[in-house]
Amino acid sequence: MGITYIEGEVRGPTGKHETVEFLLDSGLTYSLLPQTIWKAIEFEPQRQMTFSLADGTKIERSISEAYFVLPQGKAHSPVVLGENGDEALLGAITLEILVLVLNAFDRTLHPTRMLLR
Repeated sequence: MGITYIEGEVRGPTGKHETVEFLLDSGLTYSLLPQTIWKAIEFEPQRQMTFSLADGTKIERSISEAYFVLPQGKAHSPVVLGENGDEALLGAITLEILVLVLNAFDRTLHPTRMLLR
């Protein structure tokens, strides 16, 4: 499977923003911002969550709310406040809120067909 990056803007509660290159990870639940970015935008932790890593290790991370601006749309979404060395990741919840799906064959994002039942 290939690796896909997408550039977008993240805005914080004070109106500050940063342009970020995200690794697209549809297997990840929440998006993640590296510490240098979320501190520059002045995010404040809103709650703590426990996450499981691939090896089964459990870690605690703070969660906040971000406004994402991507070429395909704009939306608010939860975001994990990462630590030094973490990579910017765009996760499944953010993609779902933006009504986007990853085409695994050509590694591109496309609008999802919405159903109202």
